[in-house]
Amino acid sequence: MIKIEFTEKEKSALHYERFHHPHPRVQQKMEAVWLKSQELPHNEICRLTCISKPTLCQYLKCYQEGGIEKLKTINYYQPESDLAAHQTTLEAFFLDHPPASIKEAMGKIQELTGISRSETQVRRFIKSFGMKCRKIGMIPAKADPEKQEQFKREKLEPVLDEAKAETRKVFSVDAAHFVLAPFLGFLWSFTRLFIQAPAGRKRFNVLGALDVITHELITVTNDAYINSMCVCELLHKLRERFPEIPITLILDNARYQKCLLVWELAGLLNIELLYLPSYSPNLQLIERLWKFLKKKCLYSKYYANFGAFKSAITDCLSHTHDLYKGELDSLLTLRFQTFNDVKKVKLMPL
Repeated sequence: MIKIEFTEKEKSALHYERFHHPHPRVQQKMEAVWLKSQELPHNEICRLTCISKPTLCQYLKCYQEGGIEKLKTINYYQPESDLAAHQTTLEAFFLDHPPASIKEAMGKIQELTGISRSETQVRRFIKSFGMKCRKIGMIPAKADPEKQEQFKREKLEPVLDEAKAETRKVFSVDAAHFVLAPFLGFLWSFTRLFIQAPAGRKRFNVLGALDVITHELITVTNDAYINSMCVCELLHKLRERFPEIPITLILDNARYQKCLLVWELAGLLNIELLYLPSYSPNLQLIERLWKFLKKKCLYSKYYANFGAFKSAITDCLSHTHDLYKGELDSLLTLRFQTFNDVKKVKLMPL
């Protein structure tokens, strides 16, 4: 019989851990030792916890040697893969030559190491050192990473800091043009599904100003096209909505947003226009909203007429800061992708 004297503090700690430790095996250990602290016979402890007497003795000796912290250790035998010896070499190779498929990774591993493994084993192995199947991103051909970084540091971040301090309103402004046509997406289904294409190809235009902090959206919409008059209408709406506080708009370089009419009106209304460097959609927050909208109400959905199509878009956009706030708060963060530290790679030839 193993004799252990428990203090009230130790009993309390064992009692807590047997319910709250995240690992079930550790909970079992705590339960067995706690029952021992309640002076139950070993036979009864084994019956209640469904463990053998040698296992109970092992738990108790472990507690005697290192207390509760020793009980928390879990030592499972995990056989090591033969590929582990080549992990550093394979990591370095795949960093420069990312495979397009598991089969491609299998072939390259066998070529470099002489070890053949199944798809499941290779997938588990490359995941173990941080590889994951990720969609390839695209850098615009004429994007200038240095200009983007300078703009972000010297112009964008200062006004965003003011917006966070509630001393300025900052809006991400852009236009989206939604055509009444099928937006095909992916669905889990037993067979391939088809949606009917709507008749006609009418277009619904939305010029939006997204508050970068509250995610409130102010829009100007039409069925024709966006021009400088639409931008002026949006400027008036913004100043009417926020008559006192300074306003900054972050815009791209569309011609209708850089004309004299817009500049003069912005000056009269005391609205700052902050133009992004060319080819910088990655710094435009509202671009993420357009993507969200397409996924939420357009992908794989059929609208019988243009009216229903417009209503679906309008209804979605009207709830950016209430109904969809939870989803958008995680999407519309003020973290922006820049390309200075992006690794450009070439896929291995087939």
